[in-house]
Amino acid sequence: MSGRLQGKVALVTGAGSVGPGWGNGRAIAVRFAQEGARVFAVDRDPARMEETVQLVHEAGGEIAIAACDVTQSDAVAGIVTQCLERFGRIDILVNNVGGSAAGGPVQMSEEVWDAQLDHNLKSVFLSCKHVLPHLEAQGSGVIINISSTSGIRWTGSAQVAYASSKAGVIQFSRVVAMQYAKAGIRVNTVVPGQLYTPMVDVRLAGQRTGGDVDTLLKQRQARIPLPFMGDGRDTANAALFLASDEARFITGTELVVDGGMSVRCD
Repeated sequence: MSGRLQGKVALVTGAGSVGPGWGNGRAIAVRFAQEGARVFAVDRDPARMEETVQLVHEAGGEIAIAACDVTQSDAVAGIVTQCLERFGRIDILVNNVGGSAAGGPVQMSEEVWDAQLDHNLKSVFLSCKHVLPHLEAQGSGVIINISSTSGIRWTGSAQVAYASSKAGVIQFSRVVAMQYAKAGIRVNTVVPGQLYTPMVDVRLAGQRTGGDVDTLLKQRQARIPLPFMGDGRDTANAALFLASDEARFITGTELVVDGGMSVRCD
């Protein structure tokens, strides 16, 4: 621990994981705790945060958890209040909730489209809506929104609502960054590429390769110029940099974490 976030309070949404390993939210919560932040971790399913809590405690960090559906405004307001009651302030907000659904505009139902926009974009709007007044009142704060390379380029499969909503996260972040810059609040986006997270084993392999994890990993690795696939810890390290004072002059921009995939021409 080098204390890069010492004395800070970080509210991290989507801090659980669908299985063992390093999902983005779990890795962010643990990495921030390792650097001295007190973490208020949020997930729709509290059971998904059990390993997150264990890893934070093993790192000697402090963590509190709360269950919340971050697509519901009253619920989001409630977890903000809980965080303030527990830790007294919020310095860092990480919006990490997200998930994809397959299909283009013809194949996808309106219900799935609406649910995807709520899950991936409205959740960011609501968290910012309820946290920003507190950051503005204290005259400082950092917001880090997690997007996806699907929001900036074609990544190999039709998932039009996911791509659209993740692109929306990037522009949302830019607008809010400009609106609140004079208030001392920085807003940036981490854009992860095709990482090896628990989601690959638990969900994506079943959707795309009939449950064959190895085949899916080979397909994903083939798109990545670097000779290995990153995981949630790479997203966490990018978020840590943006949350720290080392990034004090950085706002309204994106940090792409994809092993070079998004700049390939083939």
